[in-house]
Amino acid sequence: MQNLVILAGNVGATPETRSTQGGTKITQFSLATSRPKRDSEGKIMKDSDNRRIEDTEWHRITCFNGVGKTVAQYVDKGQKVMVRGRIHYTRWTDNENIERYGVEIIADEVTFLSRGRQQQGNTQDQNDLDDDVPF
Repeated sequence: MQNLVILAGNVGATPETRSTQGGTKITQFSLATSRPKRDSEGKIMKDSDNRRIEDTEWHRITCFNGVGKTVAQYVDKGQKVMVRGRIHYTRWTDNENIERYGVEIIADEVTFLSRGRQQQGNTQDQNDLDDDVPF
């Protein structure tokens, strides 16, 4: 048995990085995926301009160590990425003694499907970057 998730979508906001007390760096970002909305007969729904209506789902993506460093350095809001990882469920009790649940995707790999921000201080011409991969 294997816990494997592959998602491709758009980054919802600039990734945020924090460190644990032990010094582990954790980078998190939101990822939007979408699929066509269907009616009760299974047909794809369209708006008044004949465009597909889509259902969007938001996923919380968590990256550690090297993957997190690369994501923090190069990924930005709106960029298209593919994430390969696993589903992680959490359960905790809040300050009001209510049991809460959460779910996130722990990323093992993040593949860039569109161009994101460039490394700070990089002065290369845009045309020179076409053949270079930052990782």
